[in-house]
Amino acid sequence: MTPKLADKNPFPVCFADVEAAAKRLHGKAFKTPVLTSETLNKQTNSQVFFKCENFQRTGSFKFRGACNALMQLSEAEKLRGVVTFSSGNHAQAIALAARLLAIPATVVMPADAPKVKQEATRGYGAEIILYDRTQVSREELAAQIAGERNLIIIPPYDDARVIAGQGTAALELIAEVGELDLLLVCCGGGGLLSGCAIAAKTCSPQCKVIGVEPDRADDAARSFRTKTLQTVSNPDTIADGARTPSLGKLTFPLVLHYVDDMATVSEAEIRKAMFFMWERMKIVVEPTGALAAAALLSGVVRTENMKIGAIVSGGNVDLRQACQLFYDS
Repeated sequence: MTPKLADKNPFPVCFADVEAAAKRLHGKAFKTPVLTSETLNKQTNSQVFFKCENFQRTGSFKFRGACNALMQLSEAEKLRGVVTFSSGNHAQAIALAARLLAIPATVVMPADAPKVKQEATRGYGAEIILYDRTQVSREELAAQIAGERNLIIIPPYDDARVIAGQGTAALELIAEVGELDLLLVCCGGGGLLSGCAIAAKTCSPQCKVIGVEPDRADDAARSFRTKTLQTVSNPDTIADGARTPSLGKLTFPLVLHYVDDMATVSEAEIRKAMFFMWERMKIVVEPTGALAAAALLSGVVRTENMKIGAIVSGGNVDLRQACQLFYDS
């Protein structure tokens, strides 16, 4: 796609990197479907297009960034192997991408990560090292393991190659449905949000980009409004993909530059949106993947006669836990 706005900003990731990632991922990452809901369109008096990354390989958008990052390693680095830290979706993405590229992979995961994500990560062939997230810093543990084993660290979001890969989700969405008035993207560490914002602002310059977080994990919203990096410690939210402690050194300035606003939603609103998407749209969505829909359904983000894109980040959920969430709602 030819950009309508030249990307001249002095950041480590630009639109050309997103385009290059799209070419690199062709034939490896899935082109995921775009779904609509007449019920939601009527409720919002707008057209809403859901980019369904729950149908991506490993069940989330994370495969895009993980594969893009691993494909750019040198042959010597691939032989050494990689290590990452993740609550689940990036873990699975690294595990599968590493298997496809014949790269040894080690993943540091919290012991309370959803079992379905642990099992899938192990099933893709990665070695899992569990830790207590209330006692141990995952970044420090990964750095220790990398030093001991001479491994390459692939962070879950604060990596230029990962950010560029994630941006291909928005690139595909706009290529399929045309320019947007608004793009809603869930936010944890900001890799998906910043990558998609770069793509959206280049391909659809008038598009407003809003990141969505849980109320209980609102560090990015606070960072955005204060222009100072804020943190959160092990937030108690069902949206496990948004439990990151803060935006990254790369993603924070990108979010400040490309994103127009941040919104937060309650746990009840996340459950309601998740239930809506399961029941009315017939798709399996995890809590983090329902954040954008929650912002629309709750009215936190107000719309009127708009063309809206919403990134559904993933669908990796423990079915027993999901049923309990629905019962609780």
